[in-house]
Amino acid sequence: MPMREPSASRMPVVFIGHGNPMNALRDTPFTRKLRQMGQGLPRPKAILCISAHWMTEGVWVTGMEQPRTIHDFGGFPRALFAMNYPASGDPVLAQFIRDMITTPEIHIDTGTWGLDHGSWSILHHMYPAADIPVVQLSLDRAQPPEFHFKLGQALRKLRDEGVLVIGSGNIVHNLRQISFDDHAAPFDWAVAFDAWVKERIESRDFPALIHHATQSEAGQLSIPTPDHWYPLLYILGAAEAADTLRFDYEGIENASISMRCLTFGG
Repeated sequence: MPMREPSASRMPVVFIGHGNPMNALRDTPFTRKLRQMGQGLPRPKAILCISAHWMTEGVWVTGMEQPRTIHDFGGFPRALFAMNYPASGDPVLAQFIRDMITTPEIHIDTGTWGLDHGSWSILHHMYPAADIPVVQLSLDRAQPPEFHFKLGQALRKLRDEGVLVIGSGNIVHNLRQISFDDHAAPFDWAVAFDAWVKERIESRDFPALIHHATQSEAGQLSIPTPDHWYPLLYILGAAEAADTLRFDYEGIENASISMRCLTFGG
């Protein structure tokens, strides 16, 4: 049975490079593009966000009525900690996802998590009214890239249910090499890897992205840990061959963070 009345048109799937939490407060070309994306996409009935910042044992989905805004960072101005994104949750959607996907087992979190900054810092710009229900799906830290891609494939059905699936991470994310100069030139390896990923996505060479992303030196520097990389694999899995592809934004922030955003479908 459908979770709710099916959508008249299939929802796209979106990957956002979310970057510095301070972007939640800034008016920049990147944040303006997020606002444009929110205005240009079909209006969803609900949002499922896969954030780099919720790594767990097993797979979890938030199932509370009112998820809290999590300030999962330190050392930033008080104004950032004062931000709240009061979107409602969607327990019906959480249960639908649990029923829809039997392998792996999906666990429902009713109070531990909420919306971390991988979700609310971008949704604040895309949907500033916070009037669309939001749930988050966690990343099982023990699983390999293939697992995350296949779970993305299992989420495709949500596109026919009016649910916008957003992956929030970064193609290049190396905090060990970061420059705190907002105008820092990007590292050559960051530019090269971001371009390689773009080419693989354009040619739909998803196996290369699943199996070979860290085989080059540039890939190893760009993905020192997999947390920010895995959300992209969910979006590749949820995409289909007939989807149009649009690169909504590209650029390297703080020398070692790719802000690339892309949409399949829509």
